[in-house]
Amino acid sequence: MILVIIMASTFLLLATMGDVLTPVLVALILAYLMQGVADRLMGWGLNEMLALTGATLLFVGVFLGFTVGIAPLVWRQLGGLIREAPAMVEAVQAEVAGLIAQYPTMIEQAPIDELMSTLQAQAASFGQAVLGFGLSSIPGVLTFAIYMVLIPLMVFFFLKDREVILKWVLGFLPSDRPQLDQIGRAMNVQIANYVRGKGIEITIIGAVSYGAFTTFDLNYTALLALLVGLSVIVPYIGAFLVTIPVMLVALFQFGLTGDFYWVVGLYMLIQVLDGNVLVPLLFSEAVDLHPVAIIIAVLVFGGLWGVWGVFFAIPLATLCNVLLVSWPRVAAE
Repeated sequence: MILVIIMASTFLLLATMGDVLTPVLVALILAYLMQGVADRLMGWGLNEMLALTGATLLFVGVFLGFTVGIAPLVWRQLGGLIREAPAMVEAVQAEVAGLIAQYPTMIEQAPIDELMSTLQAQAASFGQAVLGFGLSSIPGVLTFAIYMVLIPLMVFFFLKDREVILKWVLGFLPSDRPQLDQIGRAMNVQIANYVRGKGIEITIIGAVSYGAFTTFDLNYTALLALLVGLSVIVPYIGAFLVTIPVMLVALFQFGLTGDFYWVVGLYMLIQVLDGNVLVPLLFSEAVDLHPVAIIIAVLVFGGLWGVWGVFFAIPLATLCNVLLVSWPRVAAE
């Protein structure tokens, strides 16, 4: 019952103050990532303080490198993609029209025209929304600048004083809590493995995609590689959604040529290897969940908490599974 009260209070807190607590949540995720780096440094013989300082400095360096080097490039490519989106839709429409002319009895014209007009309208509205965001983003830039200072500090203190913070939090709970401790230890392992595994998966998939796209000199390589890397956060759904811009850019640039099929084939190969090789290696210790359960968790928690709900959908679904397994049952007489 105490665990149910804690969960209800946490849900209410995130629902009412989720935006305010965003830097805290980001710092917690990064602290899980950096704890793995710190543990590795301590395994190489460094003391705890040097290991934690090194992990924090590594995070700051990567964060600043991404902010100064990659983020502006991605933003410029996003603007170029938005400007070319209507032309891409027209190119797809021309290719489809050619297929309809070749196979008039197999493909109907009216549904295709309706779909193409819908895509054009969506591309135009998305472009206007992004440009509007760019023109009114000064408060967001100031907030981001503040986060660039707060988040590294919180990451460092979460790592340095994790035992003190954990002891303070547990001080509000009863001293005799065997089931709660068992569930807490299990969930800590699950969340740590998940966050670190996702960080490694995003990095590997993004880097491999960047290399594959660069091989064929695909336009918007940095933007598409970043999208492919981030797509692994949303299982199944993310890969499907990112397939659309990858295929549109390749089709607009190459047409139905060999390069187009090579790019799409390599992208599909990356997704297959990710789902069948990389994910089992990174998440071998995670509780097995049925794909339907994962999709439902993404929809439910994503609907409740947006991006954070999507990111933590699998750990939260795992928590629900642990609760169902651990819940006391009255033995049948």
